[in-house]
Amino acid sequence: MNAMIKVDLITGFLGAGKTTFIKKYAKYLMDCGYHICILENDYGAVNVDMMLLQELEGEQCELEMVAGGCDPDCHKRRFKTKLISMGMCGYDRVLIEPSGIFDVDEFFDVLYEEPLDRWYEIGNVLAVVDAGLEESLSERSDYLLASEVANAGMVILSKSQDAAEEDIKKTMAHLNRAMEQVRCTRRFQGEVFSKPWDSLTEEDWNKISSCGYVPETYEKSVFEDEHGYSSLYFMNVHMPVQELRTRVKKLMEDPDCGNIVRVKGFMAAEDGSWIELNATHQTISIQHIEKGQEIIIVIGEGLAEKKISALLCPCD
Repeated sequence: MNAMIKVDLITGFLGAGKTTFIKKYAKYLMDCGYHICILENDYGAVNVDMMLLQELEGEQCELEMVAGGCDPDCHKRRFKTKLISMGMCGYDRVLIEPSGIFDVDEFFDVLYEEPLDRWYEIGNVLAVVDAGLEESLSERSDYLLASEVANAGMVILSKSQDAAEEDIKKTMAHLNRAMEQVRCTRRFQGEVFSKPWDSLTEEDWNKISSCGYVPETYEKSVFEDEHGYSSLYFMNVHMPVQELRTRVKKLMEDPDCGNIVRVKGFMAAEDGSWIELNATHQTISIQHIEKGQEIIIVIGEGLAEKKISALLCPCD
């Protein structure tokens, strides 16, 4: 009988830094000799994060994708079908990166269904949380945050090197409030992993790669969809890089645009090179990248498409 394939789920709210973490985690596993697959299980129909992982692709690492843009039952079927098709590929480990607004119960439900329960075993649930987590999130966002960390074998803080001790304490308090709101008994104190990722040792990675998961329960919430999460896609956005930063900042700050949580994507710069955009309320990061795709994605709640389009595409 072939060995079971371990599946790790790496969760994290929008903009927490999951993709950056997965790059480092995947490299560690490949250095250990594992043949891995990274499954991008994204919310939107266009997957920007998958492009950022292409440098990992090779003999030891393959990339697969489950597209979103459909109802939950359809998405669950696509997820299961993809795992079935991957079951005979000889992977040692599968890393699943869902969107930042993924219902974690879907992961457990699917992995325990036949025939997947004969091929796969749950390895670790890792939750990436911004060390400077935004204080004020919507009720829906706090619920999603709670669902992502409730079962985590390890909560891993991102950008901890840029956060003051007081910021980290506030983040821990926020996580515990979110746990309380969903009636989960779990609380986070000093057990979160807050070491800067560039200084992680082999011992650190050993702990991360064997942390498992916690079988916690919490109260499920159902939200009306009218002002729920959605994503808008803007192709062929062209403007000077500094103007892009200014316009995205206005988007994030303007309540008439809706509750925008993240803006990400790629744009061709004036000199023909590519830039990657990654914006949250805390930071707007614009950096050069080797190749991209002309698309900007806006993700949030109650998005006002006309208002956002006027800001991002002033010439349309």
